[in-house]
Amino acid sequence: MDRFWFTRLALVKAALEGNGFIAHIAEDGDAACRLMEDLILPAAAPASMSWGGSTTVVSLGLYNRLKDRQDVQIIDTFDKTASREEILERRRHALLVDLFITGSNAVTEDGSLVNLDMIGNRVAALAYGPRQVVVLVGRNKIVSGLSQAMERIKTIAAPANTMRLDKKTPCAVTGRCQDCKSQDRICHVWTITEKSFPKGRITVVLINQELGF
Repeated sequence: MDRFWFTRLALVKAALEGNGFIAHIAEDGDAACRLMEDLILPAAAPASMSWGGSTTVVSLGLYNRLKDRQDVQIIDTFDKTASREEILERRRHALLVDLFITGSNAVTEDGSLVNLDMIGNRVAALAYGPRQVVVLVGRNKIVSGLSQAMERIKTIAAPANTMRLDKKTPCAVTGRCQDCKSQDRICHVWTITEKSFPKGRITVVLINQELGF
């Protein structure tokens, strides 16, 4: 299966590169972290860095490896000691960092990123603001096209995240989107990133391992 997925990821990598993204394949999560620390971060040489909501970034241990770095200004939007108001303010400032790290809800085989956000800070950073963006993606996020990406988000990513966040939404009970009007709804802002502009602004690391939602 690893060989199968590596072959499939290679095709997605080529599609992403054709759309102006920089793309890498990592054989597993540890390799993705080494790629970040040994190649991507030195090449970016950021003066400031932050991240958007991503269970992949956390589960890889990358957040813990980066949050205390002294050679770069860290805007820590995951800091559990900060107040809700402080975190919202940090998310605003994170839109102007040199390097923004996040995940993606889905990646299509023709090389597009598809995302659905609650607050919008993650997808806003993908679209514009940070000088460079790194997107870390497990192989389970790969889908054939746009409709499959949206279906994946509505039936897997969104319900799983509502459960993780203990939101009081219908999908947290049924496991499928009900297009609810709940106060706890996390589905507000869709983005489809068909190409990286400017070319090379967004780097996608495709990881040959199932990660995140």
